[in-house]
Amino acid sequence: GSVNKLLSKGKISQEQADATLGSITYTTDPSDLSNTDFVVEAVIENMDLKKDLYGSLGSVCKPETIFASNTSSLSITEMAEISGRPDRFVGVHFFNPVQIMKLVEVIKTDHTDQAVFDAAYNWVENIGKVAVTCRDTPGFIVNRLLIPSLMQAILMLERG
Repeated sequence: GSVNKLLSKGKISQEQADATLGSITYTTDPSDLSNTDFVVEAVIENMDLKKDLYGSLGSVCKPETIFASNTSSLSITEMAEISGRPDRFVGVHFFNPVQIMKLVEVIKTDHTDQAVFDAAYNWVENIGKVAVTCRDTPGFIVNRLLIPSLMQAILMLERG
């Protein structure tokens, strides 16, 4: 739907739309990811679900595979530890709508190997996004700044 919307607005050509859709492989079978170099997870914000997923991916994917979570607020470290490969785990927090927003927070834990972090950071830049570095801290950068501002706005509204 997003590709078709960009196409209908003239933001991309039919060739670009076809190339984009042609580069996506859909699957519900985790074993299809066995030879993947980089996995970005974007399931709902439910830590138990994410832990189950990383537990199964850890046994399916090759040892070199880098895992990345698109969580906006959950602990990257906690997911990294359950994955069985905390040194190959990062966060890559995209903002919505992803096809329009350029910023991506690239999150490093105390366990993340620097070469893995650099690979993830470079991948984000290579797909045309603006990468910013962040440590694994609640809310990362943007949400950590945004939420207190929203709370103050609510309080101001309540006070008239």
